[in-house]
Amino acid sequence: MEKPALTLYLAAPRGFCAGVDRAIRIVEMALEKWGAPVYVRHEIVHNRFVVDGLRAKGAVFVEELDECPDDRPVIFSAHGVPKAVPAEAARREMLFLDATCPLVSKVHIEAERHHANGLQMVMIGHAGHPETLGTMGQLPTGEVILVETVEDVARITPRDPEKLAYITQTTLSVDDTAGIVEALTTRFPAIVGPHKEDICYATTNRQAAVKAVAGKIDALLVIGAPNSSNSKRLVEVGRSAGCAYAQLVQRAGDIDWRALEGARSVGVTAGASAPEVLVAEVVEAFRTHFNVTVEKVETAVENVEFKVPRILRQPA
Repeated sequence: MEKPALTLYLAAPRGFCAGVDRAIRIVEMALEKWGAPVYVRHEIVHNRFVVDGLRAKGAVFVEELDECPDDRPVIFSAHGVPKAVPAEAARREMLFLDATCPLVSKVHIEAERHHANGLQMVMIGHAGHPETLGTMGQLPTGEVILVETVEDVARITPRDPEKLAYITQTTLSVDDTAGIVEALTTRFPAIVGPHKEDICYATTNRQAAVKAVAGKIDALLVIGAPNSSNSKRLVEVGRSAGCAYAQLVQRAGDIDWRALEGARSVGVTAGASAPEVLVAEVVEAFRTHFNVTVEKVETAVENVEFKVPRILRQPA
């Protein structure tokens, strides 16, 4: 029986961003330099395929520093950590490397600068997300107020409404965040915003690519982990842009083929921590069910690269 025709629209940019690529390289280079095991506090990035691959090479993933021995290197994940974590590592005289994305570190620095100027921070982010915990942990308890929704803005009671600044998690929906910022600036006209947008270039670019492809497709597949904020936001952006069916899948085996019956065009993208090999896997899976034509929809070209810590570039 002849396979039905289907056009796959591959959104670009998609997949690894510079911060994720740097974090993975830090773990790989640490293993090359010091051998296994190398400890990593929290998942280095939110992708099981990536984490399992590094685990197979000798990386040991833990949730807290007290699970690490003093005599082995430890790496902090790309999402960032509260200040107390490197302080404790230094107290224990551990060899530690910070794989925090430089764009997350930029938000940390921004929060500290506003705090030094006497401003209380409002952080737009998701409660419990490692990046939010890391950013809020840069300042003393009570100095950062978390808001997740427009409704939250109406409920907060800052110390002084005239002395506020706001920051955002780097992986949020651009459109949703704009609504929260509008609510903040309406209620607190004196609030100070970021010098430069906190939502990172990779998040913005991937969301723009999804919007560009949404009008062409019957369904959207986002390759990413269920605990990946930027991947989940891509699903939401696809739905908001008019794509009635949008599914988050970790790998090709997660695709709901019944839901795609009758589809003639499907968009495919990948969150910033999903490797391109998983995109290729999904494309091949489609070829077993459909007569596939692949088209690329590119809205930006990324050439950002972040350096790894100097110690990894020095001879052992």
